[in-house]
Amino acid sequence: MFNITTKSMQWGEETLTLETGKIARQADGSVIATLGETSVMANVTFAKEPKPGLDFFPLTVHYQEKYYAAGKVPGGFFKREARPSEKETLTARLIDRPIRPLFVPGFKNETLVMCTVLSHDLVNDPDVVAMIAASAALTISGAPFRGPIAGCRVGYEDGEYILNPTVDDMQDLRSKPEQRLDLVVAGTKNAVMMVESEAYELSEEEMLGAVNFAHEQIKPVCDLIISLAEDAAKEPFDFQPPQYDDLYAAVKAAGEDSMRAAFAIRDKQERTHAITAAKDAIKAALTEEQLEDANLGAALKKLESNVLRGDVVKNGNRIDGRALDEIRPIACETGLLSRTHGSALFTRGETQGLIVTTLGTGDDEQFIDALTGNSRSNFLLHYNFPPYSVGEAGRVGPPGRREIGHGKLAWRALQAVLPAPTDFPYTIRLVSEITESNGSSSMATVCGSSLSMMDAGVPLKAPVAGVAMGLVLEEDGSYGILSDILGDEDHLGDMDFKVAGTENGITSLQMDIKVAGITPEIMGKALAQAKTGRLHILGEMAKAMTAPGEFSIHAPRIETMQIPTDKIREVIGSGGKVIREIVEVSGAKVDINDDGIIKIASPNAEAIQKAYDMIHSIVAEPEEGHIYKGKVVKIVDFGAFVNFFGKRDGLVHVSQIENRRLNHPSDVLKEGQEVWVKLLGFDDRGKVRLAMKMVDQETGKELQPED
Repeated sequence: MFNITTKSMQWGEETLTLETGKIARQADGSVIATLGETSVMANVTFAKEPKPGLDFFPLTVHYQEKYYAAGKVPGGFFKREARPSEKETLTARLIDRPIRPLFVPGFKNETLVMCTVLSHDLVNDPDVVAMIAASAALTISGAPFRGPIAGCRVGYEDGEYILNPTVDDMQDLRSKPEQRLDLVVAGTKNAVMMVESEAYELSEEEMLGAVNFAHEQIKPVCDLIISLAEDAAKEPFDFQPPQYDDLYAAVKAAGEDSMRAAFAIRDKQERTHAITAAKDAIKAALTEEQLEDANLGAALKKLESNVLRGDVVKNGNRIDGRALDEIRPIACETGLLSRTHGSALFTRGETQGLIVTTLGTGDDEQFIDALTGNSRSNFLLHYNFPPYSVGEAGRVGPPGRREIGHGKLAWRALQAVLPAPTDFPYTIRLVSEITESNGSSSMATVCGSSLSMMDAGVPLKAPVAGVAMGLVLEEDGSYGILSDILGDEDHLGDMDFKVAGTENGITSLQMDIKVAGITPEIMGKALAQAKTGRLHILGEMAKAMTAPGEFSIHAPRIETMQIPTDKIREVIGSGGKVIREIVEVSGAKVDINDDGIIKIASPNAEAIQKAYDMIHSIVAEPEEGHIYKGKVVKIVDFGAFVNFFGKRDGLVHVSQIENRRLNHPSDVLKEGQEVWVKLLGFDDRGKVRLAMKMVDQETGKELQPED
């Protein structure tokens, strides 16, 4: 019934296994990849006819984490996996980016890649396993895919690169200063295709070394996929790339000059209108048959690409007149919005971001329900890209994959410089509103976020800046590396290479390419050129702000205190009665964790102090010999009971009230009266012994013997 093919290899400390032929046999390609006890099934299907009228490749990649894979039931009311989580969306992008450029140019057939996590051992992250499974399924499917690719994760600790560190090692880099890198690399046997990373100020040499290390580790995985395909691959799909040389010649003859003139215009909006007009003029010069050719869009795009790319490589000319390594003019401004906790406007050329910081308490942390368990995050960054930012009218909806991906890239770039939660116990939420865009709005978000947090008084370890690099690589091997790329240079170029970091090193690196990979030489030059650009941008940012500003009067103040863990129950009280009373009486928010760390938050300093005093009175122990102010709560024949320390009462014996004999304590005391008492100690039964006669009842100071 089944025609099963299995291939295995030792990969690092685990065994990697690829299996096909048993499950999902009606898919064009189906592979289950297993690393350790983490298994991901990838299924590939593609239409056998192209959709008419498409001028793009309709590839869709889905990645799904099923809760049963880790023996969990989904949270929430419906108890069913719902819309994709942020992790699922980011992993789908991680898989899409390296495989998309490897389909044969001109292939426009609808293609679906679905990766499903079947088992998770909570040790090996399924994202890399899913990437390998997807590549293997594509390779055996018969689709015109020029793979395979493979991917791996790399850590960096004590000067050593680590292959596929565990989920626990990568869970929260901020809490593990010895672990300085979380890097995912994908590529073919010959070149790197995609890089995604989160780092703690690594040098360019260390980062390049990590990428090269990763590339060496994925080569044997590519060989394993090839071995599987040799035994299990389907016949290649009969696809012939479209030939439109004659059509392109006609398009070029009709409009090369007008297209070149359009690309010479510096202003983006004017250039866009001129390019549209040039295309219309070209179409007007073509025959009816040429206009109906399905390859007309590809021919027009090829003309645009050749005009832009040729000028860059041959003459070093860019469409806005800059040198290849030149950064556009930068303007920075902070404190724009009066009621927000922090704000900044970062403008670089025709790209602009308004970034707003909000500081919250522990109640504002994000709760994350994942296969690896529940966790909380106190640093949030949300990126918005409205249609007006590029001068368009369009539908506005919930954040898409692009918004989530760009926001996470900026988040990764900034996490390395955040203060420790113990030093700055706030939840930080950043919102980036992209108000103009012409290239690298994610890097504008990084720069603006640094300034916005500093404006809010967040004590960052160092400001972070980012720059997007581009590449034009010709068939003869000549190339040009572009700093701070424009939208057209990204669209028509071969690489989008984003580097963010501080003056001391890289905190995030992301690379996507549209060709079959780049060499370490090109990547090294791009990193060096990016460092020069990053330092220039940091210098421009320093003109706006060099140190954290004053804390906003509208932001909550948070004080922390540590109590013994055996006192937590007393602070919370039965059913939360005590802590609710503290909140109601003081007016402050109170949050306590299992380690005994209490956060008290309020814009009002008096409310914080009141809550602090109430908690302190519960958890602290009175000290023998100290003087306390108390209140008489009960008078008896032999003395008076005084509430002197929180809810703690003690007895002032009648002989300890005054330095004279009293007939009855009520001669000088009444219930509700405030008095000063000294703690003499505790009797054999733990009862408190207090005295009044040795304390000046006016000042609260201890009387000397001669007094």
